[in-house]
Amino acid sequence: MKPVKPTAAIETKALHSGYTPENGGPRVLPIVQSTTYAFDSSEHIAALFDMPMEYMYSRFANPTCDAVEKKIAEMEGGVGAMLCTSGQAASLLSVLNLAQAGDSIVAVSAIYGGTINLFGFTLKKLGIECIWVEPDASDDEIRAAIKPNTRLVFGETLANPALVVFDIERFAKIAHENKIPLIVDNTFATPILCRPFEFGADIVVHSTTKYMDGHALQVGGVIVDGGTFDWKASGKFPEFTEPDESYHGVVYTEAFGPMAYIIKARMQLMRDFGCYPAAHSAFLLNLGLETLPVRMKQYCENALTVAEFLEKHEKVSAVHYPGLASDHYHELAQKYLPLGTSGVISFNIKGGRTVAERFINALELVTNEVHVADIRTCVLHPASSTHRQLTDEQLEAAGIDGGMIRLSVGLENVKDILDDVAQALEKA
Repeated sequence: MKPVKPTAAIETKALHSGYTPENGGPRVLPIVQSTTYAFDSSEHIAALFDMPMEYMYSRFANPTCDAVEKKIAEMEGGVGAMLCTSGQAASLLSVLNLAQAGDSIVAVSAIYGGTINLFGFTLKKLGIECIWVEPDASDDEIRAAIKPNTRLVFGETLANPALVVFDIERFAKIAHENKIPLIVDNTFATPILCRPFEFGADIVVHSTTKYMDGHALQVGGVIVDGGTFDWKASGKFPEFTEPDESYHGVVYTEAFGPMAYIIKARMQLMRDFGCYPAAHSAFLLNLGLETLPVRMKQYCENALTVAEFLEKHEKVSAVHYPGLASDHYHELAQKYLPLGTSGVISFNIKGGRTVAERFINALELVTNEVHVADIRTCVLHPASSTHRQLTDEQLEAAGIDGGMIRLSVGLENVKDILDDVAQALEKA
């Protein structure tokens, strides 16, 4: 677990960070497919349980995973990261590391439907209240949602599937006024298009299943710690500043400094929940990371071309893509996402749900699947699939109606994508 020498350009980080081979060693990240590590004495193992800076057991740390964690942390500009088996697991642990029964959190309503269900229903069963705010809520409305027992604010850089741009800096300022951290889901943007820590975010999560993997090979997630939130000065987080009885009285802020959050997540939550990926999954994720800068550029170019086509089509009533100058969130996108707004487009087809389903069924090149952010173009009808569990009111709050279609533009020749979309619109 040696520190990695920082590199400057993010393209270089994607290729080289995290794993530095020894002289004569393999150039490619090795797969350490092992659950277990041998030690020379009982005292050695005991010391690791006091200060876990080496590998003990692959339920919560593995050399291959560690290399990928270092790479992602450096790409995001954080001090440390922890891989999880899914984006949902990353979102869950990011909250449970701060909140417990009797606590409250504030979340923006325009986020991924699975996260809405997680926060609004599952966390409620655990005794954690979620208060929802609109992404365009006023500062006063956001402040009013924060209570004395509120532990964090949560938002999504680019909302899935509404493509709402999250005003990171504004929400971070209000969170910090109340001495609580801001967590940002940066899945659609990736660190190539936006680095939330630069705008005041404290914790970043990703579903690595999406663009980071990019090839629909493995499900995964990650939590990245910015290392900037002052847990001691806040005065609201004794679990960081007082002895942890579950781990022989360690005080995380004293023992681990800026990495207190991510070390606590690993030592407490990953130890107990065990939702850590296998080494081979991390190896596959690393392959995706190596081409991420190149892929994100092409996704954005292709998607903007398709969005401009849809905006002019007579059968389309609305296009949600912040890269368009006409989009409600274009100005915010220029601030937070100047290099592009991902390959995902949401648009509303005239005629509602029935016509939307006809359009999807008429596509030939574009595949209908429960996935997004792949190298291949794919499509989904959110109201009847990923957001099916939501009420009509929740769908409206998330910016979704029956005629909305989520189109994830891939890396095929953009003319082929346009031709398929055009013929399906005619048949719809």
